[in-house]
Amino acid sequence: MPRVPLAEDTSPEIEQMQIEAWRRMTPQQKADIVTGLTRTALTLTKSGIMDRFPNASPHEQRLRLALILLGRELAGKMFPDLDTLDPR
Repeated sequence: MPRVPLAEDTSPEIEQMQIEAWRRMTPQQKADIVTGLTRTALTLTKSGIMDRFPNASPHEQRLRLALILLGRELAGKMFPDLDTLDPR
C-alpha cells in the first residue's frame, strides 16, 4: 500500500528526513514541541479575541476564549453568564 504524504508541498526525501528526525527525538523533546505549539495557538487565539473585541473586559475575553476552546455547551456550564456576550 503506497504511503500518503504528510504534506503536498514537501518532497518525499525531505519528508522521510523529517520522520527520521521525529523518531530520534526523546518523548520529552516531542512533548516540548507540542507544548510550545499549544502555547503559540493559545497566544494567537487570545490576540485574535483582543483584535476583534478591543474594548472587551478581561472577563469578556475569558468568556470568548472559553467559547472557542470548549464550545458553547461546556463553556456555558463553566460560565453561566456566557449568554450575555454580544454574538458578533
